[in-house]
Amino acid sequence: MADLSTALAEGVEAETMYQYESMAAPSVKAQLGIATTRIGGGVALSILHDVTGFWNKALGFGFEEPVTYELIGRVVDFYRSQGNTRTTFQIAHSVLPPDWEEIRAAFGLRPASHYVKLACRVEDFWPGESKLDVEPVRPEDVRQWATVTFRGFGMPEEGFTEMLAATYDHPDFHPLAAWDGDTMVATGSLFVRGEVGALTADATLREYRNQGAQSALLARRAELAAELGCRWLVTETGLPQEGRPNPSLNNMLRAGLLPMYSRRNWVWEPDGE
Repeated sequence: MADLSTALAEGVEAETMYQYESMAAPSVKAQLGIATTRIGGGVALSILHDVTGFWNKALGFGFEEPVTYELIGRVVDFYRSQGNTRTTFQIAHSVLPPDWEEIRAAFGLRPASHYVKLACRVEDFWPGESKLDVEPVRPEDVRQWATVTFRGFGMPEEGFTEMLAATYDHPDFHPLAAWDGDTMVATGSLFVRGEVGALTADATLREYRNQGAQSALLARRAELAAELGCRWLVTETGLPQEGRPNPSLNNMLRAGLLPMYSRRNWVWEPDGE
């Protein structure tokens, strides 16, 4: 994976997440307490009413500006200004400075789970198969697509479905869905940034799992990425703990995506400082 830089892999993930949250309508931002900003080449994303913690994260740092005590302080100040009491820093290990232990201790950043970043060349992707139909999402199905995504994730839907659906109007987002007849059962999205296609929003309704939906969605997005001129596919998922497999990771590996590196999550809470 030496040809795909860490900067590109981290940058497309940060931009995907930034657009997911920043494109929400003003009414949805007010409802969920959404605030987003760009700091030092990375992004800081805050949703006050996110009980899952997934959408509160700061990432993409260490490339335009080095990771320093001052940079982390600016990010933490943003979350304090929003009244947010928890966020996750996601910073590639290769850009952490030699004094990272001192910096993270000063701000009370505690180590948490790991993510694994995966990528492959578009031509190296191996198509998957399923009896389900995979199609681009039509305008009239956008709300349903967002709803199925959050139900597949097991996340709250109110407000968040509107947030996710808003990305349909962004020219670089390409949402797709798997159907069993007239029933939408699984979702995925492709976000294109230059020659990199990010695979995101992968979710399947519980009763339709193990039927090849995600493999088929991965394959269709790979085809679409090639049509749009992408050279690389990239994604990320949780690194499973020993004895607890991650089916999504297994699907990605079978499709030809290869691990680039793992990245630790660092959780900030004001009480930890």
